[in-house]
Amino acid sequence: MALIVKRSQIPKSGKGLFTTKGIKAGSKVIEYKGEIIDWKEYSKRVENNEDGYLFYIDKNRCIDAFPTPQYKARYANDARGLVRAKGLKNNCEYDISDNKCFIIALKDIKAGEEIFVDYTKGYWDVIRYNIKHGYYNN
Repeated sequence: MALIVKRSQIPKSGKGLFTTKGIKAGSKVIEYKGEIIDWKEYSKRVENNEDGYLFYIDKNRCIDAFPTPQYKARYANDARGLVRAKGLKNNCEYDISDNKCFIIALKDIKAGEEIFVDYTKGYWDVIRYNIKHGYYNN
């Protein structure tokens, strides 16, 4: 896949992941890569404010893309996040296979479109809680 990182279409979201070539529904868009750590190590990183790009597989295997900005999958945003933009919808989903995580196209995606993937309601509930209690400033 030919993927590039540039400013997201979602206001206040920072960077986003875009395709330069069409992607067929059901295709693997990109593997979510990063440092492989366990949940205990990740908890330490949270305390040091060195987190934000975790994909949890199980307590013994998490993919932490925070220290690996060269891996582009971390830039895929959730169109149903804190700030929404009219007309933007998630077009991908995460899929775990053989202890790896992939972003998979849910529909045909045209060249130039941004990749959007569901972070889950649980993720956004935690973010909203942290904002409400002053633990997180977006």
